[in-house]
Amino acid sequence: MERIFLIVLDSVGIGGAVDAADFGDEGANTLRSACQIGGAELKNLCRMGLGNIDGIDFLEKSDSPVASYGRLSEASAGKDTTVGHWEIAGHISKEPLMTFPDGFPKEFLDEFSKKVGRGILCNKPYSGTEVIKDFGREHIASGDLIVYTSADSVLQIAAHKSVVSLEQLYSICKTAREMLTGKLSVGRVIARPFEGEYPDFRRSVGRHDYSIEPPVIMMPDIIKANGLSSIAVGKIADIFNNRGFTEAIPTVSNKDGMEKTIEIAKKNFKGLCFVNLVDFDSSWGHRRDPKGYADGLTEFDRWLPRLTEFLSQNDLLIITADHGCDPCFTKTTDHTREDVPIIIYSKGLKSENIGKRNSFSDIAATVYSLLDIDATSCGRAIKLKIKGEF
Repeated sequence: MERIFLIVLDSVGIGGAVDAADFGDEGANTLRSACQIGGAELKNLCRMGLGNIDGIDFLEKSDSPVASYGRLSEASAGKDTTVGHWEIAGHISKEPLMTFPDGFPKEFLDEFSKKVGRGILCNKPYSGTEVIKDFGREHIASGDLIVYTSADSVLQIAAHKSVVSLEQLYSICKTAREMLTGKLSVGRVIARPFEGEYPDFRRSVGRHDYSIEPPVIMMPDIIKANGLSSIAVGKIADIFNNRGFTEAIPTVSNKDGMEKTIEIAKKNFKGLCFVNLVDFDSSWGHRRDPKGYADGLTEFDRWLPRLTEFLSQNDLLIITADHGCDPCFTKTTDHTREDVPIIIYSKGLKSENIGKRNSFSDIAATVYSLLDIDATSCGRAIKLKIKGEF
């Protein structure tokens, strides 16, 4: 293969994780909620075989799917964005990243406050939209930073754009990232700018993630080291701490990410285009909005033919996810432990059911195989058949 487009539909899980109960997520199924409650229309994904995946009984099945399809179980000890993407890139995290269900230690916050010259508000797990509603006015009056976390391994800092400029917020987040080491090593520090007036505060563009350094060499590093293109679209570069990419293209929405992926598909290169579409998770999953989630999936489905139009027989498309975030799950507003779909499409490949695989890392092994890269991975390469083979 010349070009591989790997698209992560952030949080589009398909339920059925055997260890879901261990995470308190038994019964969660993001895709089912988006389809049955939200009303997603997925004609093109079903044509590729999404409805044929073992265990999916709520979508139309295709008599002659045009892609290979299956489901992946997560092997890592976590259900967050960072470990999910790391596993896709070939690394299984044996230990979960640090979380702070009771907030961050006072000693850390005192030192952090001293370094950045601002006080601290909140310091507890919170919904990102609710936290600005509850603490926004006090933040504007005092200039203190809204610091909060979630069930994931994150420290998030929210600030109104009229009080803290984007450049200042990014600098503050970099300071936090430098301080969060050892027992405080969270997966990501996230800048969360917001705007507007009470009670209509709203998140604004400019979110930026500062990830922990990946612990080992992973797929983007290996592709780049082999002299191939390693292109990141969306927050992919942030997740890998900007390591291993020949080009990093930020986005402001799913639509923007899809448009930029089309532009890349018009170009000649050899290697990987690694895309994350984050709105499913941040805009609809965490906000428990099944209709928004469904509309986002429908928009992606209708966009797919535009992408495949630019793919040749020497190109490959992989569609998958990194975890779940069921918009109808009531126990929490955080991620849900779920299996994820995998769809593999190329005009030169035969369709087949690849069944259930035991790790997201099978994706990295498959990418290495298709790009003729001699590299080891925790996963097993998926054997794909060229059309006409028996």
